[in-house]
Amino acid sequence: MSTHGFNGSYLMPLFDLVVQSREDGYYRPLPRPEASSSLATDDAPLGEWPASGLICTSYSAGLAHVDALRRLTEAGQIDATSPWTLLRGALENFATGIWLLDAPGRTERRRRTLSLWAEDMRNRAQHEHDTGHTPDPGGASGTERRQEIRDLAVALNLPALTAPRTSLILEQAAPAAALDPVAVRASWRAASGFAHGRHWTLVRISQPRGAAKTDNGHLLALVLDENEHRKLTEHCHTMLRHFNARYFARASAR
Repeated sequence: MSTHGFNGSYLMPLFDLVVQSREDGYYRPLPRPEASSSLATDDAPLGEWPASGLICTSYSAGLAHVDALRRLTEAGQIDATSPWTLLRGALENFATGIWLLDAPGRTERRRRTLSLWAEDMRNRAQHEHDTGHTPDPGGASGTERRQEIRDLAVALNLPALTAPRTSLILEQAAPAAALDPVAVRASWRAASGFAHGRHWTLVRISQPRGAAKTDNGHLLALVLDENEHRKLTEHCHTMLRHFNARYFARASAR
């Protein structure tokens, strides 16, 4: 790993935003919604399944992903893969917050919230199954919690809950942040290719700097394609700024 030939100045505006949210050993959490705010009104009938809870955890996770890349950059440990995978996580986190905050109308915002909670509990149930975990007496399993959420949606007369798809979240969040959903999706696909070790991204979205012959062929030396990575960075920066603005607007009393 090396920062040889790496400029990365385009990352600085995004890094600056994260540093402003960083305290000694933790990231400053978003404040709780004020009681008379629009967001608190959304949350009121949702009980222990509020939108604000999902929004705040998505925000903190996104900051952590970006900050990890900042620390790697400062340490001079830039490779051709990690910058993509870390900002992929951040992009998904920031888009999720926007998707929950900017849904058209309170009914849809509540439906999206409970859909995401239901998916969260489904994933929890899968982990419980894999690990053989049994809830403590008086507790509930992920499957039982998921059913509680589905029952709440019915009681609130919400449209049917659907498992959120990341690509759809990105496509629906992008216009709210004044971004082109196709461009955002393209950057996310590239980042996902790196995260999953796909071959096409190595060929299409990396810059070869050398090659060495091996017993099995040739070993390519690849470096980060800054032109393509800049696009992903700018999407993350724009979404984080919009995320912050929308949260404080909707979580403040009116």
